[in-house]
Amino acid sequence: MTDTFNAIVARERDGKVQGRLEKLTAPDLPDEDVLVEISHSTLNYKDGLAVSGRGKICRRLPMVCGIDLAGVVRDSRDGRFRSGDRVLVNGYELSEKYWGGYAQRQRLKGDWLVPVPEAFSPEQAMALGTAGYTAMLSVLAIQDAGLTPDAGPALVTGATGGVGAVSVMLLSALGYEVTGVTGKPDGANFLQSLGASGTIARDELARDSRPLESETWAAAVDSVGGTTLATVLAQTRRGGLVAAVGLAGGFRLPTTVMPFILRGVTLRGIDSVMAPQERRRRAWDALAELVDPAKLAEIYRMAPMSEVPALANEILDGRISGRVVIDVNA
Repeated sequence: MTDTFNAIVARERDGKVQGRLEKLTAPDLPDEDVLVEISHSTLNYKDGLAVSGRGKICRRLPMVCGIDLAGVVRDSRDGRFRSGDRVLVNGYELSEKYWGGYAQRQRLKGDWLVPVPEAFSPEQAMALGTAGYTAMLSVLAIQDAGLTPDAGPALVTGATGGVGAVSVMLLSALGYEVTGVTGKPDGANFLQSLGASGTIARDELARDSRPLESETWAAAVDSVGGTTLATVLAQTRRGGLVAAVGLAGGFRLPTTVMPFILRGVTLRGIDSVMAPQERRRRAWDALAELVDPAKLAEIYRMAPMSEVPALANEILDGRISGRVVIDVNA
């Protein structure tokens, strides 16, 4: 490996924090136990906030952005890993407190690393990335609550986004009747190709709702929050579960206790950032079993790391469907 490498680095520029492509050197890296030569990262909503400076994500500067990475161990002071091991990292406050995956190499804590499942290449692992791993955590929450496909239909909001698209794909593969929520004109065809049995317009849920509405959904994965989540809760069947994974529509939740005390609805928060290793590995093992490589190929595209600053604004503006995998060496 050469002494210099490329990275997307967030710094304060002209009074605003922004991420740009820079050259770094090996001595710039943090003093952590495992050196990983990164091949791929991915683009998430949180990455958009960090790189664009439109969200206060980076808690210290300069910061190498990117909450996901996959690559190969090149040097290790941690006995659990050796040179040549294929590894990935999701979350663990990368791009917030610790340097992240938009770089051609990174030094990382061994406690953060998860082996790349044999079923996936690093590229495929990042096609899933934090979005796919979060979707799997959500599906596991639904299953652990005893809500089988026989319990009734499942709803996925923000369904053309990363978490949503993978959630549709996973729930469909498990036999659930899945309805996707989308505001995109071409969203219905995309979601049906992933296994959705139907779609509804975003505006049907993004509204003021009554405390309780007609019982419709046995389970839901919500990446929107706000009034959409409140409406989903009001429509969830008795004993159902809603997995909350995002806040693209706002962090306030204008709901009442009625769904919880009259229907026994569970609102389950999904923390993908600091989930314990056991649950991470369970999620990745489940992804390796459930994901159809052909369908996965339909939901992502490749982009070079130089395009990350522009892509950051696109994902925040809702102009990206599915997943974008970042080739850090392109």
